[in-house]
Amino acid sequence: MLLYFFITCFPFIFFLKSLTLKPLPPWATEMRLLSLWFWKEVPFFSISKSIKNSLSLSYFTTIPSKMSLKKISFTSKVDNFEEVEEGVMSVLDLPELVLECILEKLPPAGLCSMAGVCSSLRSRCISDHFWEKHMKKKWGRVIGPAAYREWQWHIASRKDSSHVKQGKPKGLMRILSIIRPFWWIKSKVDDSSRQSSLPDDSIMSWYLALETGRFWFPAQVYNRENGHVGFMLSCYDAELSYDPRTETFQARYPPHGRRAVAIENCVPWERLRAPPIDTSPHDLHISYCLNELRPGDNIEIQWRRNKEFPYGWWYGVVGHLESCDGNENYCRCHNSDTVVLEFNHYTPGSRWRRTSMNRKDHREEGNEADGFYGGIRKLSSEEEITTWKRLWPSEILE
Repeated sequence: MLLYFFITCFPFIFFLKSLTLKPLPPWATEMRLLSLWFWKEVPFFSISKSIKNSLSLSYFTTIPSKMSLKKISFTSKVDNFEEVEEGVMSVLDLPELVLECILEKLPPAGLCSMAGVCSSLRSRCISDHFWEKHMKKKWGRVIGPAAYREWQWHIASRKDSSHVKQGKPKGLMRILSIIRPFWWIKSKVDDSSRQSSLPDDSIMSWYLALETGRFWFPAQVYNRENGHVGFMLSCYDAELSYDPRTETFQARYPPHGRRAVAIENCVPWERLRAPPIDTSPHDLHISYCLNELRPGDNIEIQWRRNKEFPYGWWYGVVGHLESCDGNENYCRCHNSDTVVLEFNHYTPGSRWRRTSMNRKDHREEGNEADGFYGGIRKLSSEEEITTWKRLWPSEILE
């Protein structure tokens, strides 16, 4: 009896061992990561009910006993099974509009889990239509044109590197390529791997790259370097990587002059934003709002320590000329060619408290001692103004 048990179980053990050696799809890591969040957000009862409706055990009881295991495809469409118990309904039997509404309600982790059920659901769940909403909801506030260009460059570099690794066909493949085009042969050979991979240019691929921290993207950080006193009420460009465990970011600031790259950890979401204008931090922003600036307007102005440094954006307000007493009925500061800018988080008398610019002759102004002032942005968004005021230092700076 023991010998019979050993003979029957030994092949099965080898079969299980062979399953563990099969390579996982490239996006399997992301699936495992997001699946933990999925179980937290979706009630257990609803999941068990959907599994019961979509994947009935009757599928396996109706398979003829003589059918080889090699003929069973676990990635084929559920509706390909013909011998289904009458009255049992799968998810794919739902009307297209109803199924689409269900998938739209799923969180990102839910879409990833559903994409692993079958090929039909996978083709739906990786669609950009579903992921655009999730991308905008979570990442829209920190992703700008610069980050999108960086992602496109990342995709192109991956494609170029894959072409280099493929090289020229060798041996039998080279002989067969004479009879058939090489792209046709290559597509047949790699057909299984292509089915299990995620398109690089899909929004889902970009979302997972951001979510897992594999993709560093450009954005801006308020009060850099943990609110260092020299950067209070400023916003600087950096490269960011997300840490899903702490739900914070790691920031890499570019080197300034002789200074090495500065790295800051645990940067919260509240201190990040997408660049408001698509201008390099080393270029002067052309200001179109100078003629409309009036005392009391909230502004951001470019400032850098010296010519080797990139610009950062600093918060301030438009002030009155020294000859004006601030009375609104008699104020004519907006008619002057000179614009006074005030940074009221510095003490009165500080050299950083006030500066002035010419409305008509717009250019970088300053010196090596006080730094260089660049372009100006007028803030019209209440959200931007509120963000700056929330970051106001607890004590007036010297």
